[in-house]
Amino acid sequence: MKKLLILGGGTAGTMMANKFRKVMDREEWEITIVDKHRTHYYQPGFLFIPFGIYNRNDVIKPKGDFFPSGVNVIYSDIDRIEGEKNVVHLDGGKLLHYDFLIIATGAETRPDQTPGLNEGLWRKKIFDFYTIEGAVALHNFFKDWQGGKLVMAISEIPYKCPVAPIEFVCLADDYFTKKGIRDKVEISLVTPMSGAFTKPIATKMLSELLKEKNINVVPDFYIEKIDNEKQSIVSYDEMEVPFDVLTIVPVNMGSEMIERSGLAGDLNFIPTDKETLQSKKFENIFVIGDAADIPTSKAGSVAHFAGEILFENLLNAVEGRPLTAKFDGHANCYIETGFGKGALIDFNYDTEPLPGTFPLPGIGPFGLLKNTKVNHYGKIMFRWIYWHILLKGKEMPIEADMTFAGKRVPYKQ
Repeated sequence: MKKLLILGGGTAGTMMANKFRKVMDREEWEITIVDKHRTHYYQPGFLFIPFGIYNRNDVIKPKGDFFPSGVNVIYSDIDRIEGEKNVVHLDGGKLLHYDFLIIATGAETRPDQTPGLNEGLWRKKIFDFYTIEGAVALHNFFKDWQGGKLVMAISEIPYKCPVAPIEFVCLADDYFTKKGIRDKVEISLVTPMSGAFTKPIATKMLSELLKEKNINVVPDFYIEKIDNEKQSIVSYDEMEVPFDVLTIVPVNMGSEMIERSGLAGDLNFIPTDKETLQSKKFENIFVIGDAADIPTSKAGSVAHFAGEILFENLLNAVEGRPLTAKFDGHANCYIETGFGKGALIDFNYDTEPLPGTFPLPGIGPFGLLKNTKVNHYGKIMFRWIYWHILLKGKEMPIEADMTFAGKRVPYKQ
């Protein structure tokens, strides 16, 4: 019997298990998925926990609820992949052989990579919201905080959900306004990017939005260390930003198992063909989701769109055909902006976020690069879609390839 092995049971790995189990002959193909955790986290929901919009129970479910029947599930740490021999070594010495391998081991936050970050003030006055523990701790802190300098900082690029820090400062503006202490809270977004976002048109729109909300943007700031005694973040060029409370996106890295396997590129992300999603080192290994080094957002929408391409290409590879499906880097992100409104961006490798309507040209109902209530509802509705459609590998009414329909290029003087 032939073997398809999937490493990682998060968003991307679960989607692929569901898709392939539906089409692969059960008499011919054995599908196995490996993950060390039994709990599935709806990571976009972590953003809402510090502000009391969601709680812990809103963002967790058992992983087993989403794996299809007929798939072998192994809960274990992975020691390494031995690509030359088509074998995966699990902790404890167990070996898993494969004909094709899908790596979906994601990205993990590494506060240990920034000097001073996870020391004395960690989870006391320094928090992350990219973990359930950090988000809950920050919620408990905010309940009694009476104001001061709130800094939202980004350690390094790339990181999961690039718009989340923007959403965080917008929700903080909303939260402290409703609490009646916004005039006592100074909010700053500190980023290594040249502005609020990476692309000019979106950066202009988002920067204007943050300015309206009296949120300060500190661009081109590359964090070297956190000074716990002075309560400040320090850049490599010795600039400092003081804080009373620091919320930070720690360095994001791929699994250490990837490095042990000899598959790691920068920050342990896997060198991956950005169009075919095939490993650049082994033809029978494909990579999906945050584990890949492809030059687009590390976001659930990318895993969804890329999943359509990987699905087609792996089936081609199984039958010895050329990998004809090409991923264009399509990403689609709702941006929660506070006070019941949101924005939306849609882009790919070659095209930056543009204004317009989505998904129907001229109709929408969602507005691209617009701050509207309808976009907020799209963000909230996505949680239901995630649990009931996306994870289960069901078809979505949005094509994997980005379309220009409904988009317009702003006139440049």
